[in-house]
Amino acid sequence: QVQLVESGGGSVQAGGSLRLSCAASGSTNAYSNYCMGWFRQAPGKEREGVAGTDNNGSQEYADSVKGRFTISKDNAKNTLYLQINSLKPEDTAMYYCAARTTRCGLFLLRPFLYTYWGQGTQVTVSS
Repeated sequence: QVQLVESGGGSVQAGGSLRLSCAASGSTNAYSNYCMGWFRQAPGKEREGVAGTDNNGSQEYADSVKGRFTISKDNAKNTLYLQINSLKPEDTAMYYCAARTTRCGLFLLRPFLYTYWGQGTQVTVSS
């Protein structure tokens, strides 16, 4: 079992920045082999993948966040990060991190692929 806890959300004005963190605990001996992703869900909308990083170093971003979001993974700290810059009101959502203990391959941004989920951290962007 893997437990994921997100933090770092908040309320910011458009153009601002946040850094989200996702700390993993539990069965994390092989954390470096995990595929990890960040997802978000706004009220009334489906959960969407925004950024993912696979265990071979490959990364993928949703078109809507390219150039503004950066995903990174610190294997020594069992922690995943999402640096969010140039925030827009449409970025407002609950942000979740997710883990899969093996490679994700071509579907880094597909929620169905992930086994473990955190409880989420809210990001609210005002104009």
